[in-house]
Amino acid sequence: MSDPASSLTREDVAYLAHLARIDLSDAELDHLAPQLAVILESVATISSVDTAEVAPTSSAVPVENVFRADEARPSLSVEDALAGAPEVEQQRFKVPRILGEEA
Repeated sequence: MSDPASSLTREDVAYLAHLARIDLSDAELDHLAPQLAVILESVATISSVDTAEVAPTSSAVPVENVFRADEARPSLSVEDALAGAPEVEQQRFKVPRILGEEA
């Protein structure tokens, strides 16, 4: 099995930061590249463990959902809910568009 961390470069970390829209300085890239390499090595180690006999679970302890009755109760009016919003459009919070913008 090849070591995924051995091929990790500073440019790889810069590319990942770009995809995540995180602005990192050169010093931060130099600091984070080896840390990310250690994380990848740890994941590779865990991935190599034989789990064929382990039943899949979503939780280590039994979990039970507790539901309450769905009852209508008094709530804020639209005007009260939007009163503190910086911008409102068609009775909704207006926020800056982030999807589809060019980087």
